[in-house]
Amino acid sequence: MPKTKQRRFYLFLSLLLLGLVVSLLADYVLPFGPYDQDLTRALRPPDAIHWLGTDRYGRDLLSRTLSGAKTTVCTALAVALAASSFGSFLGLFCGYHQGKITTVLLRLTDVFLAFPPMVFAIAVAGILGGGTLNAAAAITLVAWPKYTRLVRNQVLPLRHEYYIEAARMSGFSSFKILLLQILPEIIGPVLVTAALEIGTIITEIAGLSFLGLGAAPPAAEWGSMMSGARNLLQTAPWTVFVPGAAIFTTVALFQLFADSLRDLADAKTTR
Repeated sequence: MPKTKQRRFYLFLSLLLLGLVVSLLADYVLPFGPYDQDLTRALRPPDAIHWLGTDRYGRDLLSRTLSGAKTTVCTALAVALAASSFGSFLGLFCGYHQGKITTVLLRLTDVFLAFPPMVFAIAVAGILGGGTLNAAAAITLVAWPKYTRLVRNQVLPLRHEYYIEAARMSGFSSFKILLLQILPEIIGPVLVTAALEIGTIITEIAGLSFLGLGAAPPAAEWGSMMSGARNLLQTAPWTVFVPGAAIFTTVALFQLFADSLRDLADAKTTR
């Protein structure tokens, strides 16, 4: 059984890495650039030349979809890294230290958790203005509290473990105890949670772009591509289905990868 879980983990990891490599090399391999326009080829269905068809400006959808993978996936990974790092840092602090500062930080975390994430992200992105960076900042701002709560709950029962008390009596600083003793114990759940959140973040990035609060045209971003082609759903459905299928496939792969990572972590914990 553990070997089966390892194989699933490496399979989905390989598929994700393969997709990322293909998207990075697409500009150097494919004959059409993601922004090359040719109105004589506008709205062509999939054929031998344009495998996924073209949009209203004659741009190749395969090139634009692979270019959008770089934008969307890399942004989602950056958001997951930033949110998990910041939230985990606060969780470590709040779990290890007690006092008024901790109470204020926890109440602030509760305030952020009280809002529906997507609604809050839309409000923040609307205030900051459009753009990929602003959309990423908005999603990061609503994603960190769950890591703070998760890490704090993991740290609380560890504070009075014998090896922590021994390290404290040996003269270890709080920073060293958190970094060397506690962090290795709680990093597994954080990584699993971050992996599970990537699919959600991808959907949120695409949703903000679809609403005009993320990447703006002519950027090759999946949500923006769907938004620009939504009035062509009946006459040229591939212009909507192609980026939609890219979102669905990528989110599904990340969810399967996260599930395999969780199963692998559970197996190691049990062993």
